[in-house]
Amino acid sequence: MAMYIRVKRNKTTYFIQCDPTETILQMKEKLSNLIDQPANDQQLVLMPAGDVLEDSKSLADQKVENDAVVALTLRKGSHPCCICLFPVLVDISVVD
Repeated sequence: MAMYIRVKRNKTTYFIQCDPTETILQMKEKLSNLIDQPANDQQLVLMPAGDVLEDSKSLADQKVENDAVVALTLRKGSHPCCICLFPVLVDISVVD
């Protein structure tokens, strides 16, 4: 049964078609064809939980479901024109 995963990096979203039995590494290989970055330089994080997805496990094993949102980070130095930092959420509420 095919499903789609939304992979987000900066302001770009990639829609990856995959099967729940595929491994994270197989998904990264599909993604590498789109972003021209090798699978071993990619890290995928299931959102909003923040769980790092393990290459050897299947999507189903890691509870990745259809239309899931996954954040993509790249190993530092793998792309010369970007600084690759995972976003940090900050509470900016006003205090009187």
